[in-house]
Amino acid sequence: MKYEKIGQPVRRREDVRLLTGNGRFSDDWAVDGQAYMVVVRSPHAHAILKSFDTSGAKEMPGVLGIYTGEDCLADGLSQIPHSPLPSTKHDQKLHGPGGVDPFIGNHMPLPADKARYVGEALAIVVAETLGQAEDAADAVIIDYEPLPCVTDTNKAADTGAPTIWDEVPDNIGIETFFGDMAGTDTAFEKADHVVDMEFYIDRVTGVPMEPRAALGDYDAGTGRYTVYAGSGGSVRQKREIAEVLGVDAEDVRVVSKDVGGNFGTRNRLYVEFPLVGWASRKLGRPVKFTCRRSESFISDYQGRDLVSKVSLALDADGKFLAMRADNLSNVGSRMVSLSPLSKGSGLITGSYDIPVAHLRSRAVFSNTPPTNAYRSSGRPEVTFAIERLVETAAHELGFDPIELRRKNLVSSDQMPYPNAVGMTYDSGEYAKSMDMVMELSDWDGFAARKSEAEGRGLLLGRGFANYVESSIGTPREQAEIHVKADGGIDLVIGTQPSGQGHETSFAQVAAEWLGVPVETVTVIVGDTDVVKVGGGSHSGRSMRMAGTVIVKAADELIEKGKRLAAFILEAEESDIEFADAAFAIKGTDREIGLFELAKAVTDRTDIPEALAGGLSVIEDNIMETPVFPNGCHVCEIEIDPDSGAFDVVRYTTIDDVGRAINPLIVDGQTHGGIVQGAGEALGELCAIDEHGQPLAGSFMDYHMPRADEYPSFVTALNEVPSPTNPLGVKAGGEGGTTPALAVLVNGFVDALRPYGVRDIRMPVTPRKIWELIHAGKSGEA
Repeated sequence: MKYEKIGQPVRRREDVRLLTGNGRFSDDWAVDGQAYMVVVRSPHAHAILKSFDTSGAKEMPGVLGIYTGEDCLADGLSQIPHSPLPSTKHDQKLHGPGGVDPFIGNHMPLPADKARYVGEALAIVVAETLGQAEDAADAVIIDYEPLPCVTDTNKAADTGAPTIWDEVPDNIGIETFFGDMAGTDTAFEKADHVVDMEFYIDRVTGVPMEPRAALGDYDAGTGRYTVYAGSGGSVRQKREIAEVLGVDAEDVRVVSKDVGGNFGTRNRLYVEFPLVGWASRKLGRPVKFTCRRSESFISDYQGRDLVSKVSLALDADGKFLAMRADNLSNVGSRMVSLSPLSKGSGLITGSYDIPVAHLRSRAVFSNTPPTNAYRSSGRPEVTFAIERLVETAAHELGFDPIELRRKNLVSSDQMPYPNAVGMTYDSGEYAKSMDMVMELSDWDGFAARKSEAEGRGLLLGRGFANYVESSIGTPREQAEIHVKADGGIDLVIGTQPSGQGHETSFAQVAAEWLGVPVETVTVIVGDTDVVKVGGGSHSGRSMRMAGTVIVKAADELIEKGKRLAAFILEAEESDIEFADAAFAIKGTDREIGLFELAKAVTDRTDIPEALAGGLSVIEDNIMETPVFPNGCHVCEIEIDPDSGAFDVVRYTTIDDVGRAINPLIVDGQTHGGIVQGAGEALGELCAIDEHGQPLAGSFMDYHMPRADEYPSFVTALNEVPSPTNPLGVKAGGEGGTTPALAVLVNGFVDALRPYGVRDIRMPVTPRKIWELIHAGKSGEA
């Protein structure tokens, strides 16, 4: 099918509103009479909460109420319903040791027993002004009994480590095996070569531009709560807030309009969101909470934190025979989401045809903030492991890294391809993408550039990485399309944009199907009084799920329009055809336009009951089958050997996102994804010491990537439509991040190989580089 609007680089319609300050983010909401909530947080990583003394704080000016975990229990509040186990049909299933249901960790809005990480919410203070609430929070006295703590991933899993939960004495909450152990053992026994490596993909945090905020407003007359709060999905947030408060879902309304970044950080419920509603009910006042940036660093759900031990078996010709992996995920004090461990477990073999593999996946509790899905949940970690392993194997065994990859790639003829741990890739042209990225990056010109850099006293390294990722996500989505008599179309959808351009790309799909200009379509999201069903935005699901149900709804709208047009035009339904936004009687010049028909059915009073409701439809869709975006990235990095300072001087990508609905938006997503991955590779680190104290609590000590640190990226697409959905969409929001860690570290190691460097732990910093160079010069590398 030839498209006119789909596939066009339409500029984002939402940008004018956002760039002129007319967006409406969580902290922008305000209602008359609102009070302010401040959270009292734990200074201890692990401690028994012996008592709370709030008497002095309650007497301070403006204080309206102070509440603790005991108050939550007295009022019957429930736990935060995280449901961390991925539950869709094709997710890799995880379980506790021995196959038992895992213990996920009680998560009350405020705990009454223990604090389990620094920054955990222990009490809330509500006052007339923010300043008064902050002063009173400082006056709350808590008697702690400190307990031994553990923060390091490996140490938390060691025998004798401090126990986080009595129900899990050894801290191991998940242990699941995937693949074929016997077959893998046999392949390793027969292998000519085995390469082993261990990688630490350390903890980072999402740092969305907008810290979380929430405003709760309880209406005593209706018994209904309204919570204004940004999220990754307002429908889910509504359901979970209602569960915590112990009320029916219809007694809660969530309003989540513009959202200032997510990256997975907002995809699970935070304790403050039900607490503002609860406090509003108790005090008879609207209650607002806005998280300070310093609070965000210690209390946001964080990301990554995986230790991966991997081994690759090869024959004498370099053919991959088998792979072993052991992944240990640090989930923090509670299991909020096991998506990273699950998704990574299905992709350990990457883009390669590895006949047999075996994986042990474990999750361990620690005295750190809970981890959550973070951009490309679980896939950058395993991509890093396989691509660093393949690169190392090539150099240590004397193979050309590119040719070794080519020899072992999954071929197009093998699609759909079942990998060795149970996932089936839908489509892709991996070898073609390699060819494309090498040409686009001027691969053959590298030697000359390297020589030129050496002439300036610099090292030049080149990194390469293939990747494949998966996109599944909540399988259900709903779309409503309402054609209005004034010439506009309302499209109601249950995803939740946070910078992805949904108002533009979704409108392109609807406009394509209905034959109208893109600007006539208004996308409506985020208010659960309007949006009744929806899976939110996560796992790269939005364009695929929304696009599919929009097409389904548009088709149904056209069919309903034919029936209405037949009635208005006094013709047989079978004689009505639809094209160019008009319904016409075949073989005649009689027609009625889409908007003209909407007006006609609004004005008429004799519309049959079977056609009532105007030119509007509501359609549901459930789509279980995953898709597998893929591609290749290449980078070049200059290093000053005297100081360790470096510059990423070239970065080139080929990405297969399936059909790109809006290539301009995909390009922007790729740029952002690259930098987010590079941030982790080159600077970001949620450092937490052995006492559980965060060492990165502000932008002074948490390095964020900046635009002036990177070159102009060269990006292109190799669009191989997915056969799993009518538009052929895969996903385009996470591919920039997925290989970025691997390609950059491969580039650093390439430059530093003359100094005997085999690996370098992220984040890569000038100091680390300088130390490795000097160790290499002294023969200590």
